[in-house]
Amino acid sequence: MMYVNARAIIERETPTGTEILVQTRNKPHEGGKWIELPGGQVEEYESLVTALRREVREETGLTVTHVGGLDTKVNARGRGTNVECLRPFAVYQTTQGPVDSMGVCFRCRVEGELLAVGHDAEGARWVSVRQIAEWIAQAPDDLSWVDRAGLLFYLEQASEPDRSE
Repeated sequence: MMYVNARAIIERETPTGTEILVQTRNKPHEGGKWIELPGGQVEEYESLVTALRREVREETGLTVTHVGGLDTKVNARGRGTNVECLRPFAVYQTTQGPVDSMGVCFRCRVEGELLAVGHDAEGARWVSVRQIAEWIAQAPDDLSWVDRAGLLFYLEQASEPDRSE
């Protein structure tokens, strides 16, 4: 069975540069804790963006105010069907590992107060893009294995803040 996930690359600009929101995965039955991006599994017939907003709210307490690529969304409706199509920031697929999954990463902005402990997550915090690069270079196994790919793609592809509305 393949799992489908929606992942949030939540950005904010500070006087010292761009920061990304990360959290620590808190699922004791998985046997470890990893630094990850907010996000999670898309439920049956749930849109990617709805899942993204729900997961960010459950895990961090924050409200997503902007989703990069949402302005490209189209709906194709037919008899008893609806299919959404939009341009996300990135898509990943596992080709080896403990779980067969694919995920869609969106660049986001948020508002609200961070939860100390969220659903399956704790320790949400803002870190610099430089810190992300250091983790990838020096301690890649401290990062969630799927989010490591999304963050590496972000470092290579996101040359400036997403200012689309």
